[in-house]
Amino acid sequence: MSGKMKKILVLLSLILILAIASVSLGIAYAGGIRGIGLLGVCFFFTGGVIVVLAQLIPAGILLSSFVGTGFSFFRKGEMPIRTT
Repeated sequence: MSGKMKKILVLLSLILILAIASVSLGIAYAGGIRGIGLLGVCFFFTGGVIVVLAQLIPAGILLSSFVGTGFSFFRKGEMPIRTT
């Protein structure tokens, strides 16, 4: 991967984290949390969302591959096995 691509990916991931953090901050503020607790709740929500996304994205990829392989007539995902 080139250096330019790495910079773009880092920038996009930082934007995603900042967007999640700002939404978490807004939810906590609207919920009535004020002061230093607002930052703690913001970090807690942000970490939770990032952990959930880190689990859901690969699971979604695996599920879509499984469904595509199960219902495809061509069976692209299967390896031919020779039995002896």
